[in-house]
Amino acid sequence: MNYTYLLLLAACFFAVSCSVEHKADLILTSGIIVTMDDEQPEVQAIAIKDGRIVAAGTNQEMSTYRTRRTKVQDLGGAFVTPGFIEGHAHFTGLGAGQLQLDLLGVESWQEIVEMVKEAVSNAEYGELILGRGWHQNDWKNPPERIVGDLPHHDKLSAISPNNPVILRHASGHMRMANAKAMQLAGITSSTADPTGGEIVRDENGEAAGPFRQRAMDFLMELEQSWEPDMEEIVRLASYESLRNGITTFGDAGTPVREIFSLKDVHQKQPLPIRLHLMVRDDNDQMRASLPELAGQIPGDPFFAVSGIKKAIDGALGTHGAWMLEPYEDMPGRSGFNTTPLDEIKEAGELALKHQLQLAVHAIGDRGNREALDLYEALFTAHSLNGNDLRWRIEHTQNLHPRDIPRFNELGVIASMQGIHATSDGSWVAQRIGEQRARRGAYVWRSLLDAGVLIINGTDAPVERLNPIPSFHGSVTRQLPDGSLFFPEQRMSRMETLKSYTSNAAYGIFREEDLGKIKKGYLADFTVWSKNLLQATEDELMDTVPLMTIVHGEIRYRNSEAK
Repeated sequence: MNYTYLLLLAACFFAVSCSVEHKADLILTSGIIVTMDDEQPEVQAIAIKDGRIVAAGTNQEMSTYRTRRTKVQDLGGAFVTPGFIEGHAHFTGLGAGQLQLDLLGVESWQEIVEMVKEAVSNAEYGELILGRGWHQNDWKNPPERIVGDLPHHDKLSAISPNNPVILRHASGHMRMANAKAMQLAGITSSTADPTGGEIVRDENGEAAGPFRQRAMDFLMELEQSWEPDMEEIVRLASYESLRNGITTFGDAGTPVREIFSLKDVHQKQPLPIRLHLMVRDDNDQMRASLPELAGQIPGDPFFAVSGIKKAIDGALGTHGAWMLEPYEDMPGRSGFNTTPLDEIKEAGELALKHQLQLAVHAIGDRGNREALDLYEALFTAHSLNGNDLRWRIEHTQNLHPRDIPRFNELGVIASMQGIHATSDGSWVAQRIGEQRARRGAYVWRSLLDAGVLIINGTDAPVERLNPIPSFHGSVTRQLPDGSLFFPEQRMSRMETLKSYTSNAAYGIFREEDLGKIKKGYLADFTVWSKNLLQATEDELMDTVPLMTIVHGEIRYRNSEAK
């Protein structure tokens, strides 16, 4: 046997193997790259192959992975993070919202009426007019006719007598309907309030237009008669994500029917971002569909059904959050339990059966306590460690101090949204009083100090998807007027960055391939115009994504950034 020949053959095989291993499709160079990897916190360059990170280090080190076919992107000293993970938002709602009236931040009811009037003038007779984003606390002047702190439908009905109009509150927990919409929905003065909701009525006992919480169900059939093209919704939501630096989107509740439709669209034309979905539907529907839907598509890192969503209460802005004590500005009212506790418990059993997370929307202090109690009972009944399950409470906005350490004790993740604190802060004390607000409203620091893991997000389309105002709000607690909303509850910049990257990845069981810049991880990055860890507070708000890179491909490039 010719051993020299064999040694040469082995050497050649080894050389070929090494060259293949060291080949990179793309190398990013000359950046300030924060990795979220404690072993190598900051690097200058990254080598990428087949959608994954081959290595990270200096420019010189990464040059060894370059071939004639390797693309090289000079970052020019830009600040780079792992791709931002939106922890809680609504994917189809984001896309569909761009096909409706955008009422976010509109400063008067009259301006909204004028927007509807223009939409009616361009609509066909009888066509449904939809909009989203109004909030009575945004208005500089109250409407001429008001019921409590809410508008009456009279002006809306006057400018649209033949077209039904339904306008969703910014929180998503209230609808405003005109007379035509209420007529089509069969609403009369004798229609009774449902359990967990309220038809707001005027001084004559007639429906005034606003429908709180479960009362919105009366309008559901009419609202769902509007069926836009799912491919268009996906296109709009995906682009909105990419242009805001979002590489993975945590969807916080979608019906079974829409998930099947999303899956069909994705399998025809793969999504350009990663989508993690929570199912939000009645338990019977989930019981029938989860055997087919639950989990990831084999071999597909872009689409997964990873959780079940239920809402235990409503929103603070609509007086719908379930509180331990009555509202300060609405004595005798303590909000709503919007989903029966037995139904949520049953959903928890489904989550355990299909190895999914349970995520419960809870905003009021009683809502959060009841959710924690329910989790604890299920963990005890099944002899389970909550840390293994990573169940979540979505929003976690108002807590009794006694319940803060329970999150860590039970292993429950606090899925919060920095932007909500700064959007709501100017009127929170009005709702629940100064003392309750100080001790338990949006208490990120108290939760962090208790060892609780926090993930961040925007709740889009409740707020804009842009993560920068949420990042800024998390580290400053600065309200629009410049004042600070209980600044002792601020997070540090690194804590906030973790809440959008490594923590958020942990929150969807993806900490082994997302949320860090590390060898073997998926090549998802956001390139920013400013250094999020060092920019001044004012500079932070001017920060924009320069590039969004998903699976090693530059899928968004900001052509307008300087």
